[in-house]
Amino acid sequence: MTTPRDLLIVAMDTVSGHSVDRGDLSLALAGAEAIDLLGARAIGLDGERIVPGPPLPLADRMLDRAASALTREPPYEPVGEWLWRRGRGLPGAYLDTLEADGEAVRERHRRWMVFHTSELALVDSSARRRATHRLRSDEPVLATLATAIGIHDPSTPDSPAVTRVDDVATATVLTAVDDALGELAVERQRRAERRDAATADNVRRGY
Repeated sequence: MTTPRDLLIVAMDTVSGHSVDRGDLSLALAGAEAIDLLGARAIGLDGERIVPGPPLPLADRMLDRAASALTREPPYEPVGEWLWRRGRGLPGAYLDTLEADGEAVRERHRRWMVFHTSELALVDSSARRRATHRLRSDEPVLATLATAIGIHDPSTPDSPAVTRVDDVATATVLTAVDDALGELAVERQRRAERRDAATADNVRRGY
């Protein structure tokens, strides 16, 4: 299993009455992929730029796709740009993978709150148990990514323990994810303010 798959599983498994924003999850999944690629030595970082390593066979097909999507000519891509580019459509791709691997099934009348359009339900599997254990054990990478997008294990206190990532490259990716989530939140606020202003203008005009 990989960090992106674990992140999606815990999102589906622990969210209750809360919808994880699709954009937030997209960015976090792309960051999780980058961290796993670092762990596999498929990439390195030069400052904040992703430097591809030699092509390596990876055990996960989604990570293979991520590696094949790397910018392999200098100047290399900054982590932040990778998150936005790679994250586009990524949650749907991982949901498809869970379904194809038999770790999630479609239910006609049940909807997970990860996506309002999703009708996938997790099955009882070793992958699900592993992801849940990883979150509950407060593993730093998964805990940080989950907290960043509003996922909290209901079996833990409301205030999760502060986790620390000692690896500099991993910490750089996590910081980039946090920055990108902040940018997305600002853009959402701007859109909401524009909608409110347009609504108020229409009211003044009698519409």
